[in-house]
Amino acid sequence: MPDLPPVYGGRILHVHLDTGESEIESIDPDDTRRFLGGNGFAAKAVHDHVPPDADPFDPENVLTFAVGPMNGTPFQSTSRGVVGFVSPQTNGFFDSTFGGTFPRAQKTTGFELIVLHGAADDLSYVHVDEDGASVEPAADLAGMDTYETCAEVEDRAGDDAANDVHVIAAGPAGENQVRFACLLHDSEMREGVAGRGGAGAVLGSKNVKAVAIEEGDFRPEPAADGDLRDLVGSRMKPLMEETQMLQNYGTSGLVGPINEMGKLGRQNNRVEQAPDDLAEAISGERIREEFVTEDTTCANCAVACGKHVTVESEGVTDGKIPEFESLFGTATMTDTFDAERVMKANDLCDRLGMDTISWGVSVAFARECYDEGLLTDDDSPHLAFGDADGLVELARLTAHREGFGDRLAEGSFRLADELGDEADRYLHGTKGLEYAAHSPRGLKGMSIGYATGTRGGSHHDTRPTLQYEGEHAETTAGTPAFAARTQHFTALGDSLTQCRFVSEAGWGKRVTDRYRDAINAATGWDLSTDEVERIGERIYNLERLINVERGVARRETDTLSHRVMHEPIPEGPSEGMYCPPDELSSMLDEYYDFRGWDDDGIPTPERLDALDMAELAD
Repeated sequence: MPDLPPVYGGRILHVHLDTGESEIESIDPDDTRRFLGGNGFAAKAVHDHVPPDADPFDPENVLTFAVGPMNGTPFQSTSRGVVGFVSPQTNGFFDSTFGGTFPRAQKTTGFELIVLHGAADDLSYVHVDEDGASVEPAADLAGMDTYETCAEVEDRAGDDAANDVHVIAAGPAGENQVRFACLLHDSEMREGVAGRGGAGAVLGSKNVKAVAIEEGDFRPEPAADGDLRDLVGSRMKPLMEETQMLQNYGTSGLVGPINEMGKLGRQNNRVEQAPDDLAEAISGERIREEFVTEDTTCANCAVACGKHVTVESEGVTDGKIPEFESLFGTATMTDTFDAERVMKANDLCDRLGMDTISWGVSVAFARECYDEGLLTDDDSPHLAFGDADGLVELARLTAHREGFGDRLAEGSFRLADELGDEADRYLHGTKGLEYAAHSPRGLKGMSIGYATGTRGGSHHDTRPTLQYEGEHAETTAGTPAFAARTQHFTALGDSLTQCRFVSEAGWGKRVTDRYRDAINAATGWDLSTDEVERIGERIYNLERLINVERGVARRETDTLSHRVMHEPIPEGPSEGMYCPPDELSSMLDEYYDFRGWDDDGIPTPERLDALDMAELAD
């Protein structure tokens, strides 16, 4: 067996919530070369430990926290963690990444992967240090918001701790198993949010309110530390030049440019452009000028794309700035351009613990259903497009499952099933997950990317960045292969683990020799660039395999919403664009062929064998 590179702590911590016991497993060195870390380790844990027929809210589901080989090294912006689980939205494998200081702290314990099994009898939190874990009673934390919980657990866990403690928590939405409940980590540097897929709901189903990490003594040792530092130094100038917009505005700076392209969904994606004055009202430039109080950053990152905002009229003090995706979900899709109320709604989502994309798009769906007569004032008085006060109230109602909020808490797909009467015509999402802000009508790479994404409507499988630069935005020629290789890139990046913004700006938007050189310098391996990309491909095939075994990944599920396939963009610079069924079918054929999958989108035994993972299909 090969030696384990010293950038790895080499251990997996299994925590059994029902008994409070924990056990430590050694990482197989072969698995580090096959799955690298982060997302790869999380996917393998879900595959190994979750039965294919387990419901996401069953104790048999696991919730994993994973870090990668670059955490704690000079490699930029790698204080990133991955939460892996079976999603209560998609019923398939899901991984959600977050930043802050928690991932860096986890690395110091030597636990590359923490796996939560089962469910606690009573509300608890989990305290992890380098010796293992304890499950602590937390009945008094019930109903606390995420920020309050992080502060309380940090104080409580830190009373007897030798080192600093870092906490990630669910809010009331997680306790109430709102299907898109998120997790929030509040550090002294910046918040980190594992936003999509329902990680907070899974933690809530396990009767766990928070996870606390007490720093340990493990420090990764790159095999060629000097070479790695030289590589990192060579990328600082282009990184800082390419991230100027993020430094100034965070991702909120994307509102104006994407609106100008006519690719920003408005009114539940009926149209994809807002008038200039409305877009300006929620733009990054306006938010920066009137509301930003400070720049914030994750550990080991010079970009500082995080911002805090204060909105005195709404009682928001040093809240987290809404990301571009959040402004899309809560503002443009719901047709709400009151920036102060939008920021209040986003702050509530953060504190109550809800994914702003799925929640906002679900509200937008309900508002269109109201317009079409499928919902009425008897269902809710807050369903008119543009109702800013109603937006804020719906955030509270959803998190607490009160009134119409109880129905919204199930997400737009389950609400559509309940309503019937062709309500699914107004859905904006795939595989149970609402789409992110990148147009599946206006960007052909997102059409095939969303359709084949492990996570469904997430922009973190196939990436839109190169498409905004003109590649595969408006042509299907070569686009399926482009989407697949982008998925390799994202799976690799989430396994290193590195911030997507820093990866794309500083190291390349595809798997390049730079990534190869950095990985080899850190690990002492001698991988080729093709072998590095194969790691991403292997991980993506494993994710697909999990979903095939769970019955949620087939050709019939690799589809797009009705509007995307049947209603061209009605006006604006992208007028006439959409992805009709025959076009999607043709792209699927090409995509499956490129991947070596069969005609139904299932990885073949030959392809799995070529990727050195045949035993995982047994």
